[in-house]
Amino acid sequence: MAFAAPLLLLAYGVLRWMDGLDGHRDKDGAAWIVGHLAFFGSMVLFAMIAVTLARRTRMGRRLAAVAAAVSVFGVACFLWVITGDLSAEFRERWPLPDALQIVGPLLFVLGMSVLLSLQVAAGRVPVWSPVLFFVGYLAISVNLDLLPLAALVILAATVPLGRPGSGSPRAIPAVSRLH
Repeated sequence: MAFAAPLLLLAYGVLRWMDGLDGHRDKDGAAWIVGHLAFFGSMVLFAMIAVTLARRTRMGRRLAAVAAAVSVFGVACFLWVITGDLSAEFRERWPLPDALQIVGPLLFVLGMSVLLSLQVAAGRVPVWSPVLFFVGYLAISVNLDLLPLAALVILAATVPLGRPGSGSPRAIPAVSRLH
């Protein structure tokens, strides 16, 4: 999951970029559809990662549970928009309120950043992991054309989660633990 989610995001970014090479995006074209399906899969996997990270957390369990819920809610907003991008009928019938189109992605990034930070506190991932995750999504919010680059940054952020032993904490002096 740690590798697949950002790699699917990368696939979406590359397909989105390729789809726009001629100056417009063909919403009925293969690149649009396959790209959005990759994006959908990526977000489902990120929701699964959020839940997994919350379950791994020993210190700050309540905070982790809230962060996972916030992340999953943000993912649900993403999935709603993606489904609307793939189906005009869905978008017209059940439009996501504008406020949720803005707040949802922010909540996803905030929740994931908190979950990754809790993993840093537990000694499971390096300190740069939540920073890179945040920077990757910040790049996407600045310009969607940065999606392929941002996906690689997010991949770098999540690589430590896929390492063997990332589920078990390193020994950390008691003075540095969160209580």
